[in-house]
Amino acid sequence: MTILVRDFLPADGEAWVRVRRAALPYMVTTPEQVLSDLADAHPDRRYRLLVAEEDGEVIGTAQVGVSHESPVPGQGFCNPYVHPDRRGRGAGSLLTRAGEEHLAAAGATAVYTWVLDEPANRAFAGKRGYAPRRQAHFLRLDLANRPLPPLPGLPAGVALLTAADFEDDPRPLFEADAETTADEPSDSPVEFSDYENWLATTWRRPGFDRALTTVVTVDGQVAAFSAAETDGLTRYWSAMTGTLRAFRGRGLAKIAKNNSLHRARAAGYTDAFTGNDAGNAPMLAVNRWFGYEICATEVRHVRSIG
Repeated sequence: MTILVRDFLPADGEAWVRVRRAALPYMVTTPEQVLSDLADAHPDRRYRLLVAEEDGEVIGTAQVGVSHESPVPGQGFCNPYVHPDRRGRGAGSLLTRAGEEHLAAAGATAVYTWVLDEPANRAFAGKRGYAPRRQAHFLRLDLANRPLPPLPGLPAGVALLTAADFEDDPRPLFEADAETTADEPSDSPVEFSDYENWLATTWRRPGFDRALTTVVTVDGQVAAFSAAETDGLTRYWSAMTGTLRAFRGRGLAKIAKNNSLHRARAAGYTDAFTGNDAGNAPMLAVNRWFGYEICATEVRHVRSIG
């Protein structure tokens, strides 16, 4: 049987999600999100989606691109995933090779990839010259059956809003997202500076749930937030929870996330997922306080190219 690697087509949306959910069931993924990410990608990102096809069936996927928002030039990424029932047929190798060729042509000098912390996956990466770096965890909270911490009273001057309250002017949320993202532990840091691109890829991204995204203000100023993505069915994803530097140490991130989780459960969502860098001890502690449990671990790997 012959495996073909080709570019993603709009008609592949459902098949892409089927493979990605089977290989990485901890993420919230919908066809609308996949199509939007490709259509709205910044030109400098050189973003490309690849699929591996066997006898007309999509059995693998890969996201490939340049980290154009990184202050370090030449940082690329290639994240291939193959359906668990179709591994060992060469699809992962073909996707990786095609991704590396695309990045080399785009001028990238390093390729980063996330690898599930399982012996076969780490061996696959090592065989292709990828060296392990930092770890990150996927965490799950059973919203349907696990009790949440009670909602506390708000300190003086503190108020709760949602992202929907910023429909007329979302720029304060962009600025909060930019500051907190810049402080996240990472070996390929990100600096947001393009407001219009943020509007296209975050604010208007399908699945970004403005009603469940909680914003904490202090004396009218955005101080913390917990961004939510949902699949419209049962799954809720904490895309980012952060506190601006001037307001840290007051428990505001807990307030934001607790409020969002309570409202997500009331809206019928039963499974809450999130991701944490293994070195982000404060956020891991917050998530354990809520009852999240680690359900999988990924290891960031890197390889030089060019």
